[in-house]
Amino acid sequence: MYTTTTTFIVYILGMLIIGIVAARMTNSLNDYVLGGRSLGRIVTGLSAGASDMSGWLLMGLPGALFLYGISESWIAVGLVIGQWCNWKFVAARLRSFTANASDALTIPDYLAARFNDKFRFTAIASAFIILIFFVIYCASGMVSAARLFEQTFAMDYSNALLIGAVSTIFYVFIGGFLAVSWTDTVQATLMIFALLITPVILILNCGGLDVANEMITQRGPELSNFLKGMTAVGLISLLGWGLGYAGQPHILVRFMAAGSVRGLGDARRISITWMILCLVGAVLIGYYGNAFAARYPEVAINNHEQIFIIVAQTLFTPWVAGILLSAILAAIMSTLSCQLLVASTTLTADFYRRLMRPHASQTELVWCGRFMLLFVAIIAYFIALDPEAGILHLVSYAWAGFGASFGPCIILSLYWKKMNLQGAITGMVVGALTVILWENGGYFGLYSLVPGFILSAVSIVVATLVTYKGGSDEEKLFCELEDKFWVEVKDR
Repeated sequence: MYTTTTTFIVYILGMLIIGIVAARMTNSLNDYVLGGRSLGRIVTGLSAGASDMSGWLLMGLPGALFLYGISESWIAVGLVIGQWCNWKFVAARLRSFTANASDALTIPDYLAARFNDKFRFTAIASAFIILIFFVIYCASGMVSAARLFEQTFAMDYSNALLIGAVSTIFYVFIGGFLAVSWTDTVQATLMIFALLITPVILILNCGGLDVANEMITQRGPELSNFLKGMTAVGLISLLGWGLGYAGQPHILVRFMAAGSVRGLGDARRISITWMILCLVGAVLIGYYGNAFAARYPEVAINNHEQIFIIVAQTLFTPWVAGILLSAILAAIMSTLSCQLLVASTTLTADFYRRLMRPHASQTELVWCGRFMLLFVAIIAYFIALDPEAGILHLVSYAWAGFGASFGPCIILSLYWKKMNLQGAITGMVVGALTVILWENGGYFGLYSLVPGFILSAVSIVVATLVTYKGGSDEEKLFCELEDKFWVEVKDR
């Protein structure tokens, strides 16, 4: 136990040191929010991946595979397709458009500039959506951290929750975007190491692939069937997760912070390769966790979302287990930190600076961002106090909310010159409300992101065409932004 504890402490101290170093390089709101748009291709690629794959990758996803079997792996297929499309069709245009549209620092900032929103209606709508769903998203990260500390150190849930939350909040509070991006790179490396080595040792310990597969079949034949009990609605729901990528502010901000359009192709290849390897590892851990349960019936598995933790503690020495379990903490901290930062900067850049203190100094704005971060974190903390909160459920709710609210809006704003302010606001509101109503109603068993995304896209088109006026300022700006984008592409 001492060795595992020491490993955890060393890891957390390392992240805090990175935060302190980054703080010395954070002198303006641009630095705090986007790191001065200076991220290289490796940091951009790994940071985008790490900020995406939160604690659900090592806890929620393996837990679902352990509980329901290999059919849950369709989530991973949908995510890979969605993320590749996001990199291919959104990343470069968004980097160029945001840099040339009044040097937008946030998604609300970009939408206001793109649609000539003088009264900041898009900022107000975006800020409310971001606060609602990011609070839920942040709560899922805090629950993941609490489950980790609870299982590893036999701690009380409330104490484990507090330690996990404070560990992440500190380095984001002082270091901002650079701290988050640098630590994401370290955390991404640690995550892929854990997700590659653990399934190999797990399968070997169970006697090899053939023996492990036989154990799973004896435990439950349906666990090894990719389509067992799968309806068309269920398959669409799992694959539909991929629709959410274009609307995730904590991922989109990585594209916006890239040093230039030039390196995004390499960043895409790095990120997608890392993502595929990590997802395959997580799927194997969850699936072959059933063989582990058959091999070690004396090991209690009280919570299916802790299967990776239990496997690591059982099969590895305390020192190695400490490193592997630090990967879970890495996944949690990488996403939670980015989510807290995006939520706080939205409040700072789009409310405080635009509506309350337009002439605030850069130092004042940086400190405002830090205190807004604490505000969001405190709300998420109180939501996470519920020990019955499910990690995957919280993540799926927030993922759907962002994907439906911002996804169609971002995509169409980058490709459709006729799209206007009325269409943007209508799409965001319809997407958010659809997800909220659908989650509460559970209609047809269909994942709320799918109808939310479709209805949001349709409402944008309808509202735009109804209010469209040829030769509008929005249309002229789009043409200018697209011309600049193609110039940057040719300069690559």
